[in-house]
Amino acid sequence: MKNWRSIILFSAISAAFIGPGTVATCAAAGSRFQFRLLWALLFSTLACWILQEASARLTVTSGQSLGQVLANQFGRSLAGTVVLSIVLGCAAYQAGNILGSFEGLKLLAIQNATWGVALIGGLAFAFLWLEKTTWISRILASMVALMGVGFFFSALKLQPEIAPLLQGTFVPSLPQDATALILGLVGTTVVPYNLFLGSSLAHHQKLSDVRLGLSIAIPFGGLISAAILVVGTTVDGPFSYAAVADALAQHWGNWPAKLFGLGLFCAGLSSAITAPWAAQLSFSSLFPPKTSVAKRAVWMLVLLTGMLFGWLQVKPIPIIILAQALNGLILPLVAIFLFIATNDRNLMGVHLNNRLFNLVMGLATLVSLLLGCNGLLKAFTATFPILPQGQTPLWLTTSIATIALFWPVLAQVRKRRN
Repeated sequence: MKNWRSIILFSAISAAFIGPGTVATCAAAGSRFQFRLLWALLFSTLACWILQEASARLTVTSGQSLGQVLANQFGRSLAGTVVLSIVLGCAAYQAGNILGSFEGLKLLAIQNATWGVALIGGLAFAFLWLEKTTWISRILASMVALMGVGFFFSALKLQPEIAPLLQGTFVPSLPQDATALILGLVGTTVVPYNLFLGSSLAHHQKLSDVRLGLSIAIPFGGLISAAILVVGTTVDGPFSYAAVADALAQHWGNWPAKLFGLGLFCAGLSSAITAPWAAQLSFSSLFPPKTSVAKRAVWMLVLLTGMLFGWLQVKPIPIIILAQALNGLILPLVAIFLFIATNDRNLMGVHLNNRLFNLVMGLATLVSLLLGCNGLLKAFTATFPILPQGQTPLWLTTSIATIALFWPVLAQVRKRRN
């Protein structure tokens, strides 16, 4: 029974990263590149588990939240900057969460934006007002289950060919113009604010229970993301939520399309709950509130920001995909913090990273940094074309920048382990 409680508790992580951003990015990847980017989802899911386990283990071992460790190890100013950036990011994501959830309602024949946004915001407000981790986790676990039903059934109805599916999953490829989507797939799965959420959930938990919960919840979330990508392969033209539903309806009738709408609604609502919740937990980890009003102020501000943009009816898909790509640039910073902290012998004691875990976590951090550098350099060279075309390949410049940034990180790891 206790094992089930742990699985339900950490299903909040899956509920948090499977939002409208995941639906938009994964379905767009399937629409544009078929199964060829499934390997990026596999890597993202593995990296998510590694970093979430490290964040939770850090909290269980040290008794400190991730925000407190950042402040103690790297300075309160830097930690405060990271935490405030996380809170602002949650507010930005909240608009996409609510708008994406409303897109699901539209596919279920609820078209009134005013009432739709009010319904989504009202449900999120009611659940957050409970301020009980157990109840919120149960609600989120139920939504993850509904998402699984909606997206799995839609993907299975497609009867995808096994050979190209397996090849796309286990044989990495880099199609032309796929960099932004690869970065987005990483960013939509390994979300920095989820590391703070997972750290808070791990308080007063046993490490074995934490690992079990994460080992079930995160791979299940990865499978849902893969199912969404498979569903996206049905779209031939420009991607939109309605285009996916129409493609499903044309081939297999209204029920798969309605289930896709249900999954999208649940994805948006679950993230509309977890983003304000994670923002409040992240902020409280470094700036403990003195009153209940101050404690609720953070999540209320994030929620109301999302509702305001929802009523303004800003188109969600381009904003969501851009936000996910930018999120992939923030991720390396938090991953580097975790990599260094979990190799600090004074902090971790017997739960210090072992060699195998260091190898895998180092790879996850390195690839996150590589993708982040690639995105930054590509954006820079597109804006300021100072490098002659064809003379200095972008991948070479990216690799040099990544190695230059990663080398001092390895030096810090070796220093703290000794």
